[in-house]
Amino acid sequence: MDRRRPGLSVRLKLTLTYAGFLAVAGALLLAVVWGYLLRYVPDNSQGLLGVSPNRWLLVRTFFPAAAVAMGFLLVFGLVGGWLLAGRMLAPLTRITDAARLAGSGSLSHRIRMEGRQDEFRDLSDAFDSMLEQLESHVAEQRRFAANASHELRTPLAISRALLDVARKDPTRGELVERLHTVNRRAIDLTEALLLLSRSDRGTFTRDGVDLSLVAEEAAETLLPLAEQRGITLAVTGGTTRTSGSAELLLRMVTNLVQNALVHNLPAGGTVTVHTEARGDASVLRVENTGHPLPPDLVPTLTEPFQRGTERVRTDEHAGVGLGLAIVHSVVRAHDGTLDLAPRPTGGLLVTVRLPATP
Repeated sequence: MDRRRPGLSVRLKLTLTYAGFLAVAGALLLAVVWGYLLRYVPDNSQGLLGVSPNRWLLVRTFFPAAAVAMGFLLVFGLVGGWLLAGRMLAPLTRITDAARLAGSGSLSHRIRMEGRQDEFRDLSDAFDSMLEQLESHVAEQRRFAANASHELRTPLAISRALLDVARKDPTRGELVERLHTVNRRAIDLTEALLLLSRSDRGTFTRDGVDLSLVAEEAAETLLPLAEQRGITLAVTGGTTRTSGSAELLLRMVTNLVQNALVHNLPAGGTVTVHTEARGDASVLRVENTGHPLPPDLVPTLTEPFQRGTERVRTDEHAGVGLGLAIVHSVVRAHDGTLDLAPRPTGGLLVTVRLPATP
């Protein structure tokens, strides 16, 4: 709760400032006129040449008029300053109203200030951009929470149903095996969610990592899967150094290679992993064959629980729908960029660019 004492509004402060400056300027102008005027008015009873007014008469005539002029300047400064300050602060009022709406949970409102470019217009555009990014982030988090809840509820409900059946069926071998598979999926999903949360927070120690060695380790791990599917897996390139978490980067490359193997041709496909140092960037490319991908589908592949052209797969390597989402999160946590492009002949080309280190 804000316990600061209420003070004058900015509009009132600006009004008093405008009026004060105008009054001071008027007083200085009158003082200058008065000083120059007195130099040429004689201080005697006859005045100048016996016909002009003397200094005493001029003082009696000038001072009331000067007082009226100063009063008019003060009133004009207050009224004009109040109107001018209100006009100048009107954009700030719109920004404040938009901030209050955002604070109440409404992120769809935009200021969209018209007019020429100035400081208030820059502030308005920056605030609109912030609201747009915040709305997108909140919507993404809500979708993620909803999808995660749905994906977690399904295996738990299946486990409960299988346990209920297993209690009544003496032949439990097949049911126990299915229960084990479901539980493994639930554990994999939980670990993937935790890893995604960890990479989003960026709470990891940065060490020197060679992406070429990481690519070879990931390929060696997934080589049995490639042989099982009849896919040729090749790793090319030289030493490519970057800074980051070796564990997260290994998971990133493993997810990319596994995704390239699973979403491939039924037989005779290829997966190529290439690493290279390109200027101040360390580049990792994973390219695979496969079915043609619609261009409008590619940008959604990094969303949580999005699995290619299908949201549900039933084979043993279906995963949990967080593979590319984790890749995107790891790349972002390492200050890199992720680019996905469909290949003209089918398949996907994934390019990861990370900051290079000597």
